[in-house]
Amino acid sequence: MQVDVMVSDELQLSRFALTALLERSEAIRVVGAAGSSLDALEFAETHRPDVTIISFEGADNDAIAIAEKIASLPGCRSLLLATAFSRTVVRQAFSSGIDGMVQRSAPPRQLFDAIHRVHQGERVFDPELTVAALANGGCPLTLRELSVLEYVAQGDTVTEISARLHLSEGTVRNYLSSVVAKLGARNRIDALRIAQSAHWI
Repeated sequence: MQVDVMVSDELQLSRFALTALLERSEAIRVVGAAGSSLDALEFAETHRPDVTIISFEGADNDAIAIAEKIASLPGCRSLLLATAFSRTVVRQAFSSGIDGMVQRSAPPRQLFDAIHRVHQGERVFDPELTVAALANGGCPLTLRELSVLEYVAQGDTVTEISARLHLSEGTVRNYLSSVVAKLGARNRIDALRIAQSAHWI
């Protein structure tokens, strides 16, 4: 049985190359290609591919949120593809509903394997990468609290954070209050300083 795959990559040559690579596998059928993660979401909502591969280079935080939205659609799974993954990105992806992450440096067979494993319901994350990202070194904060604080570090407002994480603004404020209390901070900015000094984010 073929796995229906959609490819999302802003770079046209990269998108074509990835599509051509996937089409070499008889077990994979490329059913769509998108030039942006927003287009990918629209396609996924309409056509429901089995797996959506979203390429990004670490600066596009919307790609993570959209990959999570796609993974929440019935019958859809999502994979992130990038040259490198920062600890923040791994943590955000792992704590959300994203199904896996593959580095561009991986051999084709590893990408094919990840697609099939994700399609079968597994989550595919590099063990060493994930352990490094989730090892908080005595950090008292939960993964969700760290995600909220990381968005604060990027300058996002409560409204923007709630939209990114699909939470109510009240829930985001509750997480921030919990962070401040756990770190013994004066406010969220002081909490951010403490977390960054400890290299938790």
